[in-house]
Amino acid sequence: MSVAKTVEDLGAELGERIAATDEYERFEAAKRAVEESEEAQRRIDEFESLRAELTTARQTGEADQELVDEVRQAQHELHSLPEMAEFLEAQEAFQARLDAVNDAISSELVVDFGGEAGGCCQD
Repeated sequence: MSVAKTVEDLGAELGERIAATDEYERFEAAKRAVEESEEAQRRIDEFESLRAELTTARQTGEADQELVDEVRQAQHELHSLPEMAEFLEAQEAFQARLDAVNDAISSELVVDFGGEAGGCCQD
């Protein structure tokens, strides 16, 4: 068995172990709850529509504070939904776990595995 295959096998095992963590399971459950919530989906659509409108308005120089406030209010209302609040908390906890894994890998490589190792021509 080649070294590359061994590393690939370890990568697959790492993925399986990450998928078995409490943080990942919580994240997936929270994601499903948001996807299944009609209210959350409606508010997501509203927020995305307002955000796209703001992006267009900024590009054309027509953005105003009222539209910015509308986008912020829509985001606040979205994040206030219990299922969305849980999703955001679960996402943050899962990201913290992934950051810890990245740090462990990076310390062995003496490079930021998730950052510099994947990029080209880093300064």
